[in-house]
This record gives sequence, C-alpha cells and structure tokens, in this order.
Amino acid sequence: MGFRAAFYRGIRPGLAGVYNRGVRRIDNGPYSHSELIFSDGLSGSASWMDKGVRLKQIVYDPSKWDFIDLPRELEAAARQWFIDHEGEPYDLRGNVRFLCGVVRESEKGKFCSEATMAALGFSEPWRYGPNGAAAILRDLVRK
Repeated sequence: MGFRAAFYRGIRPGLAGVYNRGVRRIDNGPYSHSELIFSDGLSGSASWMDKGVRLKQIVYDPSKWDFIDLPRELEAAARQWFIDHEGEPYDLRGNVRFLCGVVRESEKGKFCSEATMAALGFSEPWRYGPNGAAAILRDLVRK
C-alpha cells in the first residue's frame, strides 16, 4: 500500500447524511470528507466524530471512497504534521465559513481537508474544501 489521499462520496444514515449532502452542495462536488492514508495503513484527518485531528486505522469501502496516489516524498512530512497536531480540536467554524463567508476559521482547530492540505505543505489550507483539495491533488500527481 502506498501513500494516498481518500475522498468520501458515500452517504451516511441520518443527520450525518444530511451533512454529507450539504458539504457536497456547498463545495460543489461529489465529496464531503478527506483523509490521508499512510503506507502503514494509518489514516490522518480531522473529524467532528473524532473531536479533531487524529491518526487512526480505517477500513475503506471502495464503493464509497475515491483515492489519489500521492508522491512518496511527501509522506514523512505529512505524517509528522499529524503527529505534531494530533488532538487539536475540530474547526467547526472553518467548516461553516464555506456556508457563511463572514464566519472566520478557528486559529487552533482544523477541518478534514484543511488538515489534509496543511499536512501536504499547502499554504492557507483553510481555503480548501474536500472537492477543491481533490482537484488540486489530481493536478499535482498528473505533473
């Protein structure tokens, strides 16, 4: 297994499914969540359910996720980013910013794609929703 980004296109049941659909609509694309998958199988992201930035083992259902292979030379720094930031809170305000532009992102917390892009070394990672992150990373690996 290599170093990859994962983007969620499934729909969870209940209120989480309403959130999945809302993120997709606001972010103008098929994805509502992102993860980085490291070559040892651990995944890094930030999630509301996990209360923020974390590393954990996830079993991915390929019918609900799309994957982008990433350059191996980015993996060590990305992993270190998650080690350094693990436990930081989830940035709900930053997520709401996509809906209501006057809301500012949290300086301490991270949302999923913000964590993904920060770990990969992108500046101003709070600007990326899951769909923008997927588009940028696809372009990155095509070059």
